[in-house]
Amino acid sequence: MSSSLARTRLLVLAVPLALGTLGLAARVVDLETVGRPRLLAQARLRETRQLVLPAHRGMIVDRFGTPLAVSTLVEDLCADPRVLIHRPGEWPELARLAGWSLPALAQAVRTQRAYAFMYLRRGMDPFHAREIIARGLPGVFLVPQFRRYYPEGAAAAQVVGYTTIGDRGEGGLELAYNRVLAGRSGRLEVVVNGLGQSASAVRLVRRPRPGHSLVSSLDMRLQYVAYAALRKEIRLEHAQAGSVVVVDPHTGEVLAMSTVPSFNPNTRSDYIPARMRARAATDMFEPGSVFKPFTIAAALASGRYTPGSVVNTGQGLLSVGGYIIRDDAAWGRINLTTLLEKSSNVGASLVALSLPRRYLWRAYNAFGFGRLTGSGFPGESPGLLHVWTHWSMSMHASISYGYGVAVTLLQLARGYAALANHGVLLPLTFVRRPRPPSGRAIVPPRVAHELCRMLTSVVSPEGTGFLAQIPGYEVAGKTGTSYIVRDGRYDRHDYSSVFVGLAPVPHPRLVVAVVVEGTGKRQYFGGLVAAPIFKRVMEEALRILGVPPDRPSAVRLASVVWRQGSTA
Repeated sequence: MSSSLARTRLLVLAVPLALGTLGLAARVVDLETVGRPRLLAQARLRETRQLVLPAHRGMIVDRFGTPLAVSTLVEDLCADPRVLIHRPGEWPELARLAGWSLPALAQAVRTQRAYAFMYLRRGMDPFHAREIIARGLPGVFLVPQFRRYYPEGAAAAQVVGYTTIGDRGEGGLELAYNRVLAGRSGRLEVVVNGLGQSASAVRLVRRPRPGHSLVSSLDMRLQYVAYAALRKEIRLEHAQAGSVVVVDPHTGEVLAMSTVPSFNPNTRSDYIPARMRARAATDMFEPGSVFKPFTIAAALASGRYTPGSVVNTGQGLLSVGGYIIRDDAAWGRINLTTLLEKSSNVGASLVALSLPRRYLWRAYNAFGFGRLTGSGFPGESPGLLHVWTHWSMSMHASISYGYGVAVTLLQLARGYAALANHGVLLPLTFVRRPRPPSGRAIVPPRVAHELCRMLTSVVSPEGTGFLAQIPGYEVAGKTGTSYIVRDGRYDRHDYSSVFVGLAPVPHPRLVVAVVVEGTGKRQYFGGLVAAPIFKRVMEEALRILGVPPDRPSAVRLASVVWRQGSTA
């Protein structure tokens, strides 16, 4: 009985032990065979880390290769909170080196203790960053990055644009051509030691692919001239803002586009939205009398008018649709050339009212108003040109002298460029063109040439744009002054001052368009505010481009006058 009980007890103990032994053996076999790949993969995840290898963003250069946007190597100082949480004794030194307060660092580590990554400091100088790593702080490592740098600073800020901290295009050409400029990041697998630091590289998972460079149409020499002239006048007139656009009328290339006030794209604290907007492309305004040449172009193209056709402006007052249209003086009977020279609103209205609304609308639209310029610039506005079926009689008249229509400075520059290009309208571009594109003829060459000749009278001593004269060159252009619309109503104390011109006539090399906004505190006429900016920009641009004077006698006369004045 006792031996039988002993055998039973032995079986009770032996069977579980045998089963347990078999189970352990089976588990070992499982781990060594079936589970081995999975376990090795998990071990690898715990011992390795994939680092992002940033791709070098392509450069932006001007048409002659001057750098406008370049990428420089920086380091992001990072840490593994899972390691730091167990090393509180290292926190004070790490906080000091990374520029944190100790309480803030402690809170961040505790909050992110379950994660393998956190930023400590971004965009560090590589030499300084490597000095920190050399101290051997646990869980601290570097991730290389590229930071965008803009050598020309505020002078080209809005047109070149800027990038995010992550190096993605966010404005201007940086945004418009982000797909061209941005590369593809690579990935590198590295072994991590017990302190959470990268010890050695294992394999290149994906090779980084750098972005392509962009050759812009900009000429930085002209860009700086435009920026300097505009900034000087804005300060002198205590104006709110202003823009300048310089266009090659035979290629459609934008050689300069400047806006003041500007910002420094190299300093994030200077990123103020009101300063970052490329107003020449994004902001609409009523152009005023600078729009009259397009009305006269339509009249000449109709065959019903010639430059010598006479319009009776009477005493300078005209009642249309319950509104009174006024001139600055009673010009009486004047031809179309004098109409432009004296900038007669009544004359322009009479010409417009004699032409069908549909015909006029099609003429304005053909010059690019109410449509984008084709430049592809981010945020560009198409302006506003109401369809002719919505024109009242008063709008029919007022659009002729630049009210009831909204444009951008880029559109105005393009419209005048068509006149300078023998009546052929080209799409604008901010990228250098190897050859001119095929454009669209919108008025006969004869009309374009006649109108350019007529517009030289505006810049004569008797014209409203006399301050735009350039010694040695024949200049054509038009002044414009208009009220600024605020909250849906005209502000009778604030103005937009505009001048658009081309030179030298009869073979224009450049078109320069200028607008200065908010000039009501001093003088505000386009001929007094915008025309002098045009003169400084165009005169310097013609000199830089080596365009020979077309009126040598005027050069000699100007030289004599200067010498006499200097000795007085």
